[in-house]
Amino acid sequence: MTLTPIPQPLTFPALTFAKLAPPSFLAAHLTNPKGSTRPSGRTPTQTRAPTCNTGSLSHANGSAVVRCGDTAVVCGVRGEILKTGDVAEYEAREVKGGDEEEEDDEGDEDDEGGKERRRKSRRDDTAEMARLNLLVPNIELATGCSPAHLPGGPPSVLAQTLTQRVLTLLHTSDMVGMAPLRIWFQPPRETTGATSGVMRMGGDMEEMDAREEEGEEMARAEVKAFWVLYVDVLFISLDGNAFDAAWLAILAALKDTILPRAWWDADREMVLCSDDPVEARRLEIRDLPVPLSFGVFEGDGLGKGSKEKEKEKEKGKEKWVLVDMDGFEEALCREEGTVVVGGGRRVVRIEKSGGAGAGMAEMRGLVDLAAKRRKEWMGVLGVH
Repeated sequence: MTLTPIPQPLTFPALTFAKLAPPSFLAAHLTNPKGSTRPSGRTPTQTRAPTCNTGSLSHANGSAVVRCGDTAVVCGVRGEILKTGDVAEYEAREVKGGDEEEEDDEGDEDDEGGKERRRKSRRDDTAEMARLNLLVPNIELATGCSPAHLPGGPPSVLAQTLTQRVLTLLHTSDMVGMAPLRIWFQPPRETTGATSGVMRMGGDMEEMDAREEEGEEMARAEVKAFWVLYVDVLFISLDGNAFDAAWLAILAALKDTILPRAWWDADREMVLCSDDPVEARRLEIRDLPVPLSFGVFEGDGLGKGSKEKEKEKEKGKEKWVLVDMDGFEEALCREEGTVVVGGGRRVVRIEKSGGAGAGMAEMRGLVDLAAKRRKEWMGVLGVH
């Protein structure tokens, strides 16, 4: 007697389900009655825990390795000297030396006029930094970091877009101060018999130790060169959220950057640098803005469905805002954006494209999440 085999239900692994129907696979996780979770096990508003290691590259002025989930990035900052004589149509603007500028800032702390002058000076510094291209970022994805970015290829559209976004944020956030990037020259005193001054320089001209004698005139100090910071970002592996990982690596590397003491030698007509590490100085980091990227996933087949699903979409149903997306989730979200928050919950920049799924209420919530993420990153960077 032959027994009829009992038909087994059609089952297949979750990975196969994800490849056959990616939107349905993600929607099945987000609509779970036990709780809305993503395939990675995170909630829609949960970010991946970051790790950071600074000073990894010995040949760079500053470096950092950042890892967020399966996305790993290494960033190196290298300083090179740009002489003002090599800048086409360079026009020097009147600025003060480092100590004088700091003393003015401290003295004007409680004065409204002083605060306005300080803000104007910072705006002028940012404009000069952008005009001289003193910050030069470059992002390299053609490293085999993912199947979509094979090594040896030309710069992809994503790499060029990320580079431009990073450059824009570096300038608009007013993060890096201009003072340590200036290399000053103090001409000698013209009056004979005057005490010669000793110059202690760390990228900008500081106070002369010798006092001016009666009838003596001090020649005005002038900027002879600038430090140009080349910020190179290399992706080791990429699993989504490339901008956040690249920017956080840049933050850590700039915070780790140390520039040697530099001065202008009038006899040789060139810039000289000291090899004494005690005389080196760090960059002036005014703020540490932290981004939070997000995407809006629509569980109605990415806009393809019946009229009923279209109505539900308009009412806000079957829609999830996912932060810190991985590569699988990025491929399923048409609407994406980034919120950048600085100190004091200051909204530095907002980018959004692809739709109108994230309204005012969602954006307010994202600003709160970005502020929490900044606190998390301040702990990782050791800033309190």
